[in-house]
Amino acid sequence: MMKSAVLTFALVLNAGLLSTQAEAAGDAEAGQKLFNRICGGCHQTGVSARGSFGPQLNAIFGRRAGSTTDYQYSSSMKSSGVVWTRETLAAYIEDPKKVVPGTRMIFWGISDPEKIENLLAYLQTFQPQ
Repeated sequence: MMKSAVLTFALVLNAGLLSTQAEAAGDAEAGQKLFNRICGGCHQTGVSARGSFGPQLNAIFGRRAGSTTDYQYSSSMKSSGVVWTRETLAAYIEDPKKVVPGTRMIFWGISDPEKIENLLAYLQTFQPQ
């Protein structure tokens, strides 16, 4: 009986920790609103997304920077060696020119970690399953 109670407690505790981590990963709905307001003028997401003033951002996680075929990247971006992970993309959103010096992206950056996490959560919804 004691083992069962301990196991139940451990499972409940673990579930609570996992839900906290999920919340810390950002709010995709808030990220969509921010994306539409700040990023959507240059970047597209979704089924019909294509490169325009900036590259489309579907399936960005795990993608090598400067590698989509429907956008003409700067030589700095193509030769950066960056692979987009949550960490590299968060750093880029915060300060693009620090991560890829010479990037053509005209963006001042976002310093609020919560807003960055929300954007990442939104972009995560466009990853292949």
